[in-house]
Amino acid sequence: MKLTFLGAVHEVTGSCTLLEANGKHILIDCGMEQGADIYENCELPVAPGDIDAIFLTHAHIDHSGKLPAMVAQGFKGPIYATEATRRLCGIMLRDSAHIQEFEAQWRNRKAQRSGQPPYVPLYTMADAEQTLAQFMGYPYNEMIEVFPGINLRFYDAGHLLGSSSVYIEVTEGEEKRSILFSGDLGNKNRPLIRDPQTPPQADYVVVESTYGDRLHGPRPDYVGQLTAILRDTFQRGGNVVIPSFAIGRTQELLYLIRNIKEQGLLGQHGDFTVYVDSPLAVEATRIYSAGLTDYYDQETLDLLARGIDPICFPGLQLSVTADQSKLINEDRTPKVILSASGMCEAGRIRHHLKHNLWRADSTVLFVGYQSEGTIGRKLIDGADFVRIFGEEIAVKARIATLSGISGHADRDMLTDWLSQTAAPKRVFVNHGDDEVCDSFAAHVEQTLGYPAVAPFSGDEYDLLTNECTAKGVVVKITKVSDGRRRANAIFDKLLAAGKRLLQVIEGSRGLSNKELSRFTDQINALCDKYLRK
Repeated sequence: MKLTFLGAVHEVTGSCTLLEANGKHILIDCGMEQGADIYENCELPVAPGDIDAIFLTHAHIDHSGKLPAMVAQGFKGPIYATEATRRLCGIMLRDSAHIQEFEAQWRNRKAQRSGQPPYVPLYTMADAEQTLAQFMGYPYNEMIEVFPGINLRFYDAGHLLGSSSVYIEVTEGEEKRSILFSGDLGNKNRPLIRDPQTPPQADYVVVESTYGDRLHGPRPDYVGQLTAILRDTFQRGGNVVIPSFAIGRTQELLYLIRNIKEQGLLGQHGDFTVYVDSPLAVEATRIYSAGLTDYYDQETLDLLARGIDPICFPGLQLSVTADQSKLINEDRTPKVILSASGMCEAGRIRHHLKHNLWRADSTVLFVGYQSEGTIGRKLIDGADFVRIFGEEIAVKARIATLSGISGHADRDMLTDWLSQTAAPKRVFVNHGDDEVCDSFAAHVEQTLGYPAVAPFSGDEYDLLTNECTAKGVVVKITKVSDGRRRANAIFDKLLAAGKRLLQVIEGSRGLSNKELSRFTDQINALCDKYLRK
């Protein structure tokens, strides 16, 4: 009976942990890495076809994004999740597959021209469809016998519609152990969904630490903050561009904007248009409105009982097609543009940033965590320029953040949640920045007295003896600055141009002596010019 840590260890994304018990191999999450990669992750120690089941905490791509890759490589087992997670993955994984196929087409056009081997996508739409057929949706708080001696129960994690903490009971002969995976724990008092549920007692707890080194402070006035930002921007005649995660954060913002409009808080500017420009976000918004009442908080249920859709209002425009997206930036009236991705690394948000970042009258409003190395983090950190679609864009717009709206619990919320698990044998801290994992593990030991460790990729723990039985090889990826990366890319182009010149020289055999002499003089003149420099 053992745990092997694979992903989201000393990093925030790419969650993946292997449980081996009763002769079965079970993955808890199978996520994709997003943003900067800090450490090299070890390979899955067993073949995908030998994985017997996967337990999924929630639909976000950094927890679910590699599921179709597992299926493409031979995984045929069931994927256990809540019903809401199953539905949301229906759009998330199809969207991810579309991106994989589109990138492969783009890369292969370039590869063909340069004589490079073809690029194979991580997975295809067919793989995503097969993955979705392997999902099994369950409610919270129901004990599920997955295999003899292995039981599973989902608890509400309060992070996203359907997000869960995963509780596992394992019995091997006379020995019994329980393992609790926090998943991503939600902030408190957020729109639409409930606070995280009280966790059960467990022998071992694996807890996230995204905000394990900071406090959110008193609950902010979300509506008041957002109203002030909208009013200031509209008075200047600009747009409010919000890079927003398509699932969860977009719907929460629609909830807040509906309140602002309903209460008439913007006066003469109150008749503004809100564009949701992301096919994924549009589909997710429809799922949120599709009667999943078991996942909503009481305030939302009260609105529904009065016949009020909590995330729809006059002036809401849902943009699906590329043509609809392009028309948004032709509209000169002040407006709100909600678009994915939330960290500005992909999707239509990059087009809206290109059209608005250079405008001093506009605002780019961040409403979620920004990983190191992403465009979003660079903007928050005060970059004067960012590179989008190969072009340097000046940052003249106001860069703002909506404080306190984080989807993750802060240090004290995580600590309070852990305190209710009744003295586990060990706490494993993951899903946090490099130093944060270590600092939160130390905080758990000092504050709660629980033994805590922040494992690295490849670290293996025996759950019967509570001992580390293998250590992974820690390989830190050397960071390359954006400037150096661009310089390397430009030099590679120069090198390619030199190889092309050699091909031209080889092909010049048979030209007249006059033409060869002129060509030689041109090359020597170019060489002399740069040798003098």
